[in-house]
Amino acid sequence: MSQAAHADHSSHGGRAGHGAHSADHTGHELMFRNRFWICLALSAPVLLYSPMLQEWFNFSVPEFPGSAWIAPVFAALVFIIGGVPFLRMAAPELRNRQPGMMTLISLAIGVAFFYSLAALVIAPDGGFFWELVTLIDIMLLGHWLEMRSVRQASGALRELAKLMPDTAERIRPDGSIEATPTSNLRTGDLVLVRPGASIPADGQVVEGASDVSEAMITGESRPVSKGPGDRAIAGAINGSGSLRLRITATGDQTALAGIMRLVEQAQQSKSRTQVLADKAAGWLFYIALGAALVTAVVWIAATGFSVEAVERVATVLVIACPHALGLAIPLVVAISTSLAARNGILVRDRLALEAAREIDTVIFDKTGTLTEGNFGVVGMAAADGVDPEQALALTAAVEGDSEHIIARALRSAAGEKRLALPTIESFEALKGRGVRATAAGRTVHVGGPRLLELLALTPDPSLRSFADQAGEKGQSVVWLVDDGQVSAAFALADAIRPESKQAVDRLHQLGVKVVMLTGDSKPVAAAVAQELGIDDYVAEVLPEHKDQQVAALQAQRRKVAMVGDGVNDAPALTRADVGIAIGSGTDVAIESAGIILVRNNPLDVVKVFDLSRSSYRKMRQNLAWATGYNVVAIPLAAGLLYPTFGILLSPAAGAVLMSVSTIIVAINAQTLRRVRLGGAPS
Repeated sequence: MSQAAHADHSSHGGRAGHGAHSADHTGHELMFRNRFWICLALSAPVLLYSPMLQEWFNFSVPEFPGSAWIAPVFAALVFIIGGVPFLRMAAPELRNRQPGMMTLISLAIGVAFFYSLAALVIAPDGGFFWELVTLIDIMLLGHWLEMRSVRQASGALRELAKLMPDTAERIRPDGSIEATPTSNLRTGDLVLVRPGASIPADGQVVEGASDVSEAMITGESRPVSKGPGDRAIAGAINGSGSLRLRITATGDQTALAGIMRLVEQAQQSKSRTQVLADKAAGWLFYIALGAALVTAVVWIAATGFSVEAVERVATVLVIACPHALGLAIPLVVAISTSLAARNGILVRDRLALEAAREIDTVIFDKTGTLTEGNFGVVGMAAADGVDPEQALALTAAVEGDSEHIIARALRSAAGEKRLALPTIESFEALKGRGVRATAAGRTVHVGGPRLLELLALTPDPSLRSFADQAGEKGQSVVWLVDDGQVSAAFALADAIRPESKQAVDRLHQLGVKVVMLTGDSKPVAAAVAQELGIDDYVAEVLPEHKDQQVAALQAQRRKVAMVGDGVNDAPALTRADVGIAIGSGTDVAIESAGIILVRNNPLDVVKVFDLSRSSYRKMRQNLAWATGYNVVAIPLAAGLLYPTFGILLSPAAGAVLMSVSTIIVAINAQTLRRVRLGGAPS
C-alpha cells in the first residue's frame, strides 16, 4: 500500500458492539479523486498555452497581455492543490529515514516546479510546466485508483457488518415479545427469529425448525437445517421457519465479530513478500538518486547546465517512482484475504498463508476433522427376508427414549432416510445388555454382543461375518432381535466426513503427503486410512504427544501443516509450520493456529493451498513487472539511447508509462478473484 494510505491516517469505521474496525480508505479516495478533477481542469489552460504542444499538434490560442503567465500561474495552482499533499506524505518517510515512493514523487515534482519557476527568469522559453501538471494529474489518478481498488478489495468487512440486524425480538418471561436494539441483548436472553430475518446474535435453538443460510459467513452455499439443540451464528439468514434462540454470545464475542477481527488483522499484516517490496522501494530511492546524479553529470558535461539536463534528471526520478511496486503486494493481500473470508477461510497470520504454498506434508487429526466427531451408522445387514430399512426404523423406534450416543446415532440414521417409525410400548432398559420393548404385540430387543449372550441366540452366518468385519475395523455392532429372531446388525463408528476422501485425493494431486494422527486403536486408524487413501497414520497418540509427531516429520526436513480442532491439538498446531484449525464459526479466536476454517470441511484445507499458491504467484508477477519496468525505463529516461537512436522520454511520457505500469499491476491483482479454490487442477 502506498504511504498515502498511512500518512495522517487514524480514522476507523465499524459497527459498535460487533468488533468491526476497518481502515477507512474512503477519505483518501475522495481526497485524491476530488483533487484529480480540480487539477485536471486547472491543467487545461497550461496545456493549451504550451508552445511545445501547440507545435506538436499544430494549433494556436489567442494571446493577450499577460497570457504568458497563464501556464506558470495555473501550474502553480496545480502544484499547491495536487502536489503539496505528496510533499506532506513524504515528510514521515524523511523523518523515519526510510525514503520511498512519496519521497521520489516529491523530489520529481519539486525539481520540476522550482526549476520551471527559475526558468521564467533565466530562460523565458524554458521550463516544463505542462509536463509538471501532467505528472501531478497522473499521480493523483493513480493514487485514486489505488485507494479505490483497496477499498473494494476490503469490502468483505462492510458486507459482514451489514449482516447484523439493528433490532431483535426478545421474548419476555411472560411470553410477550419486545423489539430491542441488538446491542441490548444479553447472554441467556430468548429471542424470536422470524422467517427471512437475520439472526441477531450467536445462540442455540430451543424451539422451531428452519433452513438457515450461512453463505456469507461460512461460504456454504446450501442452507443448513437447524432444530432444537443446534447452534446458530449471528448474521445468518433464517429460512421459512420460525426459531426461538437462547443467546450464547453477543457483541464482540460472536462468531461474526471474530471473523471481522481476523479479516482486519490479516489485511493489516505484512507478508515476507510485502516486506521485500518495501525494502526494494527503499533501495530504489538510492538507485534513482544515483542514476539522477550520473544523468546530471553526463548531460551537463554534454550540453551545459540547461533545461534539458534538468528535464533528464526529473524524468529519471519520475520513472523511478515505485508506485507499481508499492501497489503490487497490498492489492494481492487485500483481495486474497477477502476471497479467503468468502470461502470460509480466516487468516490470522499472513505469514501462515504465504508459507502454505511450501507445505509438502499435511497432518490431520482424525476425530472431528476427517470424521464427524460423533457416532453414526456406517453399515447394516439384515437376515434373509428382512427389509433393512424396516429393521432400522424398528431399531430407532425402540431406542427412541434413550439418550445414549449409539441410540442417537440410530435415530439420526433413520431420520436421514425419512423412515416412519412404528409405535413402541413397554420400553425397558436391560442394564449392561440393551433395551427391550413391544411393537405390534412382538417383543423386540436392541443391544450389543452381551444381549445375544443373555438371550442365548446365534446370528446366521451372513450377519456373523458382517459383525466380524466391523469388529476388525474397530466398529461397534448393535443387534436387532425381533420376536426371538436375530434379524439385523448395525455397525456404528465415528462417521467419515463425505468431503474427506476428496480432500485427500486433491492434496495428493498437489504433491502433498497426508498423515493422520488419532488416539483411537490401530484397527480403527487403519480402516479410516485405508478408506481415505491416507499415506501414513499414527494411532493411540495422546493429545500432548501430537506435537512430537510434528517435530519428527520436521526433523526429516518436511514442511508440515497440522489440521486439528484447535483444542487438544494446540501444541501441534503451534509447532507446525502452518497450523490450520478446523471448527465451527464460534471457534474463530483459536490462538494456536495461523489459519482457521469456519466450516468442519477438510476440503477447505485444499482451498488454503490453492489460495496460497495463487496469491504468491500474483505477487511474484506484480513484483517482476514493477521492478522490470524500472530496470528498462530508467536508462531510457536518462537518455542512454539518445546518442544512437535519438530516443528521449519527457517527464510526462515517463509519468504515463509509470501509470500504465500501475494499472497493469492492479488489473493483474484483480484476476486473483477468478481463481477457483478447491477445484480440480486445470
